[in-house]
Amino acid sequence: MENTLGLCMTGGGARGAYQAGVLKRIGEIKWVQTHGNPFPIIGGASAGAINGSALATGSDDFSRVTKVIAELWAGLAPSDIFRCDVLTQAHNSLTWIIDLSFGGILGGGHAHSLLDSTPLRHFLKKHLDCNRIQDNIKRGNLYALALSATNYNSGKSYLFIQGAKGHPMWNRSRRVTLATKITVDHICASAAIPLVFPPVKLQTPRGAAFFGDGCVRLQQPLSPVIRLGAEKVFAIGVRCEKTEHQEETLDETNPSLAHVLGVLFNVMFLDHLASDIEHLERLNQLLESGKISASEGNGCERMRPLASFIITPSVDLSQLAEHHRKDMPYLIQYFVNSLGRDAASCADLMSYLLFTSKYTTDLIDIGYNDAENRIDEIEDFLFSSNGDKQGKAKIGSGRVRKSA
Repeated sequence: MENTLGLCMTGGGARGAYQAGVLKRIGEIKWVQTHGNPFPIIGGASAGAINGSALATGSDDFSRVTKVIAELWAGLAPSDIFRCDVLTQAHNSLTWIIDLSFGGILGGGHAHSLLDSTPLRHFLKKHLDCNRIQDNIKRGNLYALALSATNYNSGKSYLFIQGAKGHPMWNRSRRVTLATKITVDHICASAAIPLVFPPVKLQTPRGAAFFGDGCVRLQQPLSPVIRLGAEKVFAIGVRCEKTEHQEETLDETNPSLAHVLGVLFNVMFLDHLASDIEHLERLNQLLESGKISASEGNGCERMRPLASFIITPSVDLSQLAEHHRKDMPYLIQYFVNSLGRDAASCADLMSYLLFTSKYTTDLIDIGYNDAENRIDEIEDFLFSSNGDKQGKAKIGSGRVRKSA
């Protein structure tokens, strides 16, 4: 599969709308409109699993499905993702209070999440026909779809793969791959943000287990598409790189719980992709310098150069969320605000939960415009033979199976 393209999308809750904007612009490229899906290998986790699965179901008409994905994100309401009614929130709050206050006496373990994500499953069932994934694989519109989820029972990272016959399979320490038919349950499991959404029960060869967000243990988000045979990897991140280079401000204020949760989510959803790209670049430099041998031997996997391209938001999505926080249902606002000292301390956390049309529409527009501003680079990377055209395409290296 020479020069095969892989698409990698990680998590970010509501930030997944940014990915939809980037994909929409890619779907408007003339080559894509003529030739179809440019990404035969798709890997996703959390919100990226939702977008990736949607692409897989519509990979026979890539341009159309990218528009549909953007439209669905733009029309999203919190009630499409979680229950916002008073009774549900009161019940959840009471359960947490009882567990935390009297669990040692009455027996705890009844609180599983802060929000009830049942509506998300209904939303996905309504708009995704997962049977079309296999149809597109048979027709050659797709090679493989890989979704990551975390097994809460064993603590291992699971990769659920639906692909063409003979696709690579592998297992590593704390990582398990399973060839299976992807369903809405797998997607919901991958997108079940820890503490926020409840775990999802899935069947495995060893029996039933409960799974949560795929980003929890996915420290190398590029690995699935590389091991499936991708020669070039296109990644869509959801963290503004500009904020990484800003001077650190001195703040001696004791952080609120909302602030701490926001930092934890940033680590889980945002940091791993950037770190993996840096790791690939370093490996490539070592290969080119001869300090690492690309030859096979001693049972090791072959190493080869890997071209990669990452696009990330041009604006700070947390600051944007701060401006939109009043669009959330009052009860959710009240809950998040109760965990934080002020709007700024809640901004990171809110940026993952703001499933409102005004916020997601802004994210789609930002993603679309970011892709538009780099469209020449994107086209060069996607359709050149070697992926090393001028621009900001980043070059790294990766490990692949001998059979890839």
